Amino acid sequence: MTSTAAPPTARCHTVLDSPCGPLTLVATGGVLSGLYMEGQRHRPAEETFGPRDDRPFGEAADQLAAYFDSTCTTFDLELRLDGTPFQRSVWERLRAIPYGETRTYGQLAEDLGSPGASRAVGLANGRNPVGIIVPCHRVVGASGSLTGYGGGIDRKRALLAHERGEGYTTAAALF
Repeated sequence: MTSTAAPPTARCHTVLDSPCGPLTLVATGGVLSGLYMEGQRHRPAEETFGPRDDRPFGEAADQLAAYFDSTCTTFDLELRLDGTPFQRSVWERLRAIPYGETRTYGQLAEDLGSPGASRAVGLANGRNPVGIIVPCHRVVGASGSLTGYGGGIDRKRALLAHERGEGYTTAAALF
């Protein structure tokens, strides 16, 4: 009997259109491990994404479409998040921020039991490999200002406006 499962390190990708511009989704071993925007800071080199193969991304594509249609407020996808234990703990906390709400870097640091670690939280937030699904756009500065988003402040503003029910007029004009 031969296995059709992807080897645990085999990578492939697809590209989806979105109101935020094209999104590149990457799977490692058949599990979603990356979601990258054009021009994103810390975006891996294209050659690391593997060949194009749309098959592993059906559920992710469906849930992203529902998110952008405002009918999905929580993603339920298996993820492979490769990072340090601290990064993974930050990314787990990001997933707990409710749709349409924000938290500060300081609040996340306190939630992690390290109130002085807001800069470290910011660095881990910036290295989030699965933007939107792991909602790093929901993290703001101490004063509520929009700071530090790998996909760009305009995209962050557009995603937050979308979650507040304001639509994508800003994003549509930019992307």
